[in-house]
Amino acid sequence: MKRFHVHVNVQEMESSIRFYSMLFGAQPSVVKSDYAKWMLEDPQVNFAISQRGGEVGVDHLGIQVEQVNELADMGQRLGDADAVVLAEKATTCCYARSDKYWAQDPQGVRWESFYTHGEATTYTTAPEGAATGEASPCCGPQSNVANTTCGPKGAGSCC
Repeated sequence: MKRFHVHVNVQEMESSIRFYSMLFGAQPSVVKSDYAKWMLEDPQVNFAISQRGGEVGVDHLGIQVEQVNELADMGQRLGDADAVVLAEKATTCCYARSDKYWAQDPQGVRWESFYTHGEATTYTTAPEGAATGEASPCCGPQSNVANTTCGPKGAGSCC
C-alpha cells in the first residue's frame, strides 16, 4: 500500500497546526518547533508542514511506500521516464531516516518517493565535509523551474 504525501511550507506553526488539526479532525502525530506531521487514514495521506524559511505554499508532493521493493519499482519507473533528479540512501530529513527518489514533472513540480526506516532526532543532518552546525538542504533539490505555481507571481491568478 502507498500513501500520498503533501509537504507545505507555512509562515507560522501554531496557527497552522490549529487550522490543519481542525480540518483533519485529528492532532498531528509528530510536533516539533519547526515541523508537524499528520499520518491520516481517511484520507490516507502523510501531510506535513514546516517553518524553515522556504517560500510559503506547497513545497512538494510525494508517495510514501511501505516496502523497500515498492520504492525500487517506483525508482525504476521514474528512471525510465528520465525524471529522477536525485536518489538518496539512508538520508535524514523531516525527523525521519529514509531512502528516496526525487523527481520533477514537466511543470517543475517536485515529487518525493520514499521509504521510511524510522524516526530521527534532528530535522536533517550535516552533509559530509560541511562546517560544524551546517544542515543539509533536506527535502530534495530545488525546482529547475522558476515559478511552479499557477499563473504569474503576484498576479492573483487562480488554478
